[in-house]
Amino acid sequence: MIEFDDVTVTYIGAVTPALTSLTLSIAEGELCLVAGRTGAGKSTLLRAINGLVPHFTGGRLSGRVAVAGRSTRDHPPREFADLVGVVGQDPLAGFTTDTVEEELAYGMEQLAVGATVMRKRVEETLDLLGIAELRRRPLRTLSDGQQQRVAIGAALTAHPKVLVLDEPTSSLDPTAAEDVLAAVTRLVHDLGITVVVAEHRLERVIQYADRLVYLPGDGTVRSGTPGEVLATVEVAPPVVQLGRLVGWDPLPLSVRDARRQASDLRTRLAAGPPPARPVAAGPVRLGARQIVVRYGPVVAVRGVDVDLPAGSVTALMGRNGSGKSSLLWALQGSGPRQGGRVDVGGVDPRSRPAREARALVGLVPQTASDLLYLDSVGAECAQADREAGSPAGTCRALLDGLVPGIGDRQHPRDLSEGQKLALVLAVQLAAAPTAVLLDEPTRGLDYLGKRHFATLVRRLAADGRAVVVATHDVEFVATAADRVLVMAEGEIVADGPTVEVVVASPAFAPQVAKILAPLPWLTVDQVADALAGAPR
Repeated sequence: MIEFDDVTVTYIGAVTPALTSLTLSIAEGELCLVAGRTGAGKSTLLRAINGLVPHFTGGRLSGRVAVAGRSTRDHPPREFADLVGVVGQDPLAGFTTDTVEEELAYGMEQLAVGATVMRKRVEETLDLLGIAELRRRPLRTLSDGQQQRVAIGAALTAHPKVLVLDEPTSSLDPTAAEDVLAAVTRLVHDLGITVVVAEHRLERVIQYADRLVYLPGDGTVRSGTPGEVLATVEVAPPVVQLGRLVGWDPLPLSVRDARRQASDLRTRLAAGPPPARPVAAGPVRLGARQIVVRYGPVVAVRGVDVDLPAGSVTALMGRNGSGKSSLLWALQGSGPRQGGRVDVGGVDPRSRPAREARALVGLVPQTASDLLYLDSVGAECAQADREAGSPAGTCRALLDGLVPGIGDRQHPRDLSEGQKLALVLAVQLAAAPTAVLLDEPTRGLDYLGKRHFATLVRRLAADGRAVVVATHDVEFVATAADRVLVMAEGEIVADGPTVEVVVASPAFAPQVAKILAPLPWLTVDQVADALAGAPR
């Protein structure tokens, strides 16, 4: 169905190719997972399938890419609309219409699909992805997760033979992600659609994949069954990392497979001491009482009380649309708030000018690049210092401490997702805020990048700040958070130490916790530390 024949892609100004001599064949009805480090070329591979690379992105492509015999050299991307449906990392950037129903129908209108067929497909897609209640909602009023499901639906309604998904679950809570992946799997098994998925959260997708294409980052590719490829590569989900640590053969790819082999491991761990609990947090840095946020008739946050202590990392979790982002913006002071008060050192950030508010509470939004508007990294850092009233070089030093090696002349839009996140975080930290709020910060980060970012977050807390991370990434929460708040319908429904909240929740438990339940281990590192001192 999809053929790459000796394909090399080099972007304008790039020193090395993004892809080098790639030869790959993906069969009809196959679910192919593309994995690799951040910036390794996954999006380049996906965009080459329908000719967006190089027709839209520029650069040079040598070799041949063909879908169902149709070559991207001879046909522009528009002539692949009936063959290939594409969903990018930022769904909002791809929307054309105003409402959900209109967006689902738009692609079919361009393909001249009959009105009766269009109506039928729209209804089927609304039910398939569980978004029927959103059909008349304006697209810009949806949460990121809801937008992601609508974008997938808009690609599906045209009934393409190939579906290309670039991090389709990055904005979805665990339950919604399972629903979307189950729907995608049905398309593969029942309709024979070929699906190519690039995803960093391999733990969500790997058990569904027929093939894994791994990009090490040097332009080359490794391809094979998931078990074969994951046995040796550095980017692997926790279940595989645990299998490597303990020496399981074959390596498990799902929690179910791992639990079948874990009885001896549970016995060894139970004989030793449990993982260390987090140290007691310091004084309250940010306190909020009776926070209310409304959008017209919709109440997004309902009378929430929360205290954020110094030295603590708090994870804010909950399904899509539960009010997490609305609460963060209300705490920061620049978002809507119809009731309640926020207290940071006796001051409500909302009552202060923007420059003073930044010194109280710093917020990194879901799309971090929204805060980047200048044409170089150096200019962004210099502007951040001026706006914060900090000494020149403050932001630059922070950035070098987070992610070394980013040049002053680089354009912010050319950075990887992890580099953009680090730059925006450095911009916010230049004002030395008392509390730091991070909204879905791990989108676009691979496992190694998330491990580095978790260390960074812990360092911020160790410096005496209160840190809040709103996320659906349960593996990151297990690594970085001391405390978990769970929101539902604008209210906090659970609040406690990470190990107590996530182990008790089938939706928010990380893979290691599911494998070792009811034992209190959450991460592979914790297991490794325990085994290092456990009797054999």
